[in-house]
Amino acid sequence: MHKLGLRTVGDVLFHFPRRYEDRRNLPPLKNLRAGEFATIRGVIDRVETRPTRGGKVLLKASVTDGTGYCTLVWFNQPWIAKRLQNAEREVIAYGMVRANDMRLEIHAPELEMLDEEEDAEAFARIVPVYGLTEGIPQWLVRKAAASAIEYFLDAVEEPLPKLFREEQDLTGLRWSLRQIHQPETMEEQKKARRRLVFEEFFYLQLVAQMRRLQAKREVGIKFDPAATADPTGLFGDQRQRGIWEEIHSMLPFELTGAQKRVIGEIMADMERPHPMNRLVQGDVGSGKTAVAACAMLLAVRNGYQAAMMAPTEILADQHYINLHRLFDPLGISVQPLSGKLPAQKKRKALQQAESGEARIVVGTHALVQDGVKFQRLGLAVIDEQHRFGVLQRAALRAKGEVQPDVLVMTATPIPRTLTMAVYGDLDLSIIDELPPGRTPIKTHWRRAHEREKVYDGVEKLLAEGRQAYFVCPMIAESDKMQTQAAEDLHYRLSNQVFPNRRVGLLHGQMKATEKEDVMLKFRAHELDILVSTVVIEVGVDVPNASVMVIEDANRFGLAQLHQLRGRVGRGQHQSYCILVGEPTKEESEERLRIMTETTDGFRIAEADLRLRGPGEVAGTKQSGNLDFKIADLIQDSILLEQARGAALHLLERDPELEHPDHSRIATRIRDIRRESALATIS
Repeated sequence: MHKLGLRTVGDVLFHFPRRYEDRRNLPPLKNLRAGEFATIRGVIDRVETRPTRGGKVLLKASVTDGTGYCTLVWFNQPWIAKRLQNAEREVIAYGMVRANDMRLEIHAPELEMLDEEEDAEAFARIVPVYGLTEGIPQWLVRKAAASAIEYFLDAVEEPLPKLFREEQDLTGLRWSLRQIHQPETMEEQKKARRRLVFEEFFYLQLVAQMRRLQAKREVGIKFDPAATADPTGLFGDQRQRGIWEEIHSMLPFELTGAQKRVIGEIMADMERPHPMNRLVQGDVGSGKTAVAACAMLLAVRNGYQAAMMAPTEILADQHYINLHRLFDPLGISVQPLSGKLPAQKKRKALQQAESGEARIVVGTHALVQDGVKFQRLGLAVIDEQHRFGVLQRAALRAKGEVQPDVLVMTATPIPRTLTMAVYGDLDLSIIDELPPGRTPIKTHWRRAHEREKVYDGVEKLLAEGRQAYFVCPMIAESDKMQTQAAEDLHYRLSNQVFPNRRVGLLHGQMKATEKEDVMLKFRAHELDILVSTVVIEVGVDVPNASVMVIEDANRFGLAQLHQLRGRVGRGQHQSYCILVGEPTKEESEERLRIMTETTDGFRIAEADLRLRGPGEVAGTKQSGNLDFKIADLIQDSILLEQARGAALHLLERDPELEHPDHSRIATRIRDIRRESALATIS
């Protein structure tokens, strides 16, 4: 049972079924239909095994109930044959029914031998089905759960006060645990599940909101938007102009209404004497860098330094170029700092950061290394924050003598439910408006046999003076395969398809200097076409590139496709994204179809959450926040909102959970914090 992480009775009680089988009325085999999931009951009347190529074994077992037949099929699982040795044993099986040569089959079904179950006589009931691992049968987990319910349920303490449960319309914990493991009806199971889901969300939100409240009590920096003080004497009379006036003169474009709103929210935070913890979400091209620049300007004009950390050197370079262009006319020094810098330049960068001569430092995770010191760090900006671990973010924050304000940004739109679950301790700002004049990118899906038409369309755009990306999928199993795929495409395009065009190559195995050289050539239009892997997913800004062709697009996730598409459409010309792929699965086809229907990052993020699940979206799998035992961010989103509201309301009344009625809630929160700290350390 330890294989399932079940070491105590409590572990068993809170190891919830993943589905249920209503065995009170199983359909006869004659009523089975291909394409449906079904639970069947019958007697094995024939078992056959035969070898296949490579020494594998194909196992088939024919099951009948007197009304019809169904064949159970396993590939290369010979140990199952031992379980099926005795003919005429009654079995239960579950899986997808398929049609094969007029026969109905279930491949790799879940299987139970009825005489293995102690309670086989109590067959006609709703039966829980638990998640398993190899070597552990269903009957054993069911027996453990039944014993835990029978002998230990009375020892379970109710953590939620009676009045609180009544306010939230929640059932009791003991009743809920019994009904989740041994439901009398599916209606009772739903009530029990609602209580358990709410409680899981409730604790998550309490931890996040208590962390948020604690941060607001910490001593931070109180920035002055009027920017009248000048402790360093570096800026002369410029600061008297006021920060907004200087922002308008600094930026070569008019801010959107959404940008102004978000800058206002950030400045309101920076005015308070507590550390800012704000997450800015904005779709690709929405202008997050300009927003961050305004916050940096406020920090600098108050005599502090700002640091910006990006996940890749390409993105850090992009930010350095943009920020240097904005701040240099104001006499504000922007210094790059990354691992690729030559030793002499790196020493100079470190000296300027420590002396305060560099007012803004832009770099990769090199910023958090031990040798990096700041004279007076007041603002830390973290871009594409989901690509950094918790410890890296904390390390950057620790570079300030006083807690600096922290602004984290992401161009990966995150559904509201996921934001609440993962980033509930951060204040949230959303830039939900693109700058005027942006022409929506036209996205088309083309099959492999239509490649020639795609190439013809790309050639027309190149003839008009535009540039093009061709992107190969990253094949995670082998970096060598990934490189080879990009190299193969580069050879084919440069020698066969576009022999008269300048074609460059970019992939993750190239040296940093080589990658930088290729990108500089592409930006300078010394290359017409850039063949790349997903290293260009984030941060590359080439306004003249107006078409992207994504090869084998069905291999990419929705969020990644959206990020890639955001590399075009950054100039004044109509841009296109062409998805070339032959999806073999319905889910892959749906992803490509969604991409052609919308450019709205938040709609795409919602679809991505639905298709892939929360653990895979926006890089949050590593966070540990999403290891829910029973809650589901997709189907339980309304309950998450309710739990968040209840957590906020409770903390308004009892911020430290000191009331006797809340003692068990406080104990659970301490346990969660301890578990979270151990997970972070490990």
